[in-house]
Amino acid sequence: MTGLGTIVNAGAVIAGGVAGTLLRSGIPEKYKKIVMQGIGLSVLFIGISGTIKEMITIVNGNKLDRQFVMLMIFSLVIGGLLGEFLKIEKRLENVGIWFQSKIPSKGGSFSDGFVTASLVYCVGAMAIVGSLEDGLSGNPSTLFAKSILDGVSAVIFAATLGIGVAFSALPVFIYQGGITLLAGLLQPWLTETVISQMSLVGGILIFAIGINLLEIKKINVGNLLPSIFIPVLYYLISTAFH
Repeated sequence: MTGLGTIVNAGAVIAGGVAGTLLRSGIPEKYKKIVMQGIGLSVLFIGISGTIKEMITIVNGNKLDRQFVMLMIFSLVIGGLLGEFLKIEKRLENVGIWFQSKIPSKGGSFSDGFVTASLVYCVGAMAIVGSLEDGLSGNPSTLFAKSILDGVSAVIFAATLGIGVAFSALPVFIYQGGITLLAGLLQPWLTETVISQMSLVGGILIFAIGINLLEIKKINVGNLLPSIFIPVLYYLISTAFH
């Protein structure tokens, strides 16, 4: 069922947000820290496994070989330069500031919880890649994994920011559902190879998100988001000259 991943993801955010609100009386800081580290490690290895899955292939019966390496490098470099030129990371931050200014505070931190959680769950490679995979191949596995991560983190966010976190399920549903529907319309132009290449780049960006969550080094993943779509551009250009 196309779109199931987004439905499950939105439900997980609601459940986690409600549970966290009920637990708001206090979760010790040391437990919050270890849970966030667990989430970071999970994202890290989801990215690694996704990258290896698309990059490594078996040839001659039992030998391992790499594929799409040059296109991967090209996509990250060109996509990163494009994202830096467009200042995607900064623009996303500005959208968050604008969004927060439009939502009045109602007796507490409702708007803070709503805006913070919405940005965390919507602005990320897993949301884009997972929605594309769901729309293109009906595979919601990435969004299912994201649902677990979002549901657990929603408990932590809501424990400190309140019930507004649970309401962030609405923009999650609209944003990811919209990408899924658009991906379905584009399906005739996206071959299995192109999807694999996009997933490869997406896996690397998921890995980068894990690095950010673990606070190893700050990577501007937002500026690298155009990299996911470079394989499509490469396919269109290459077919035009054949």
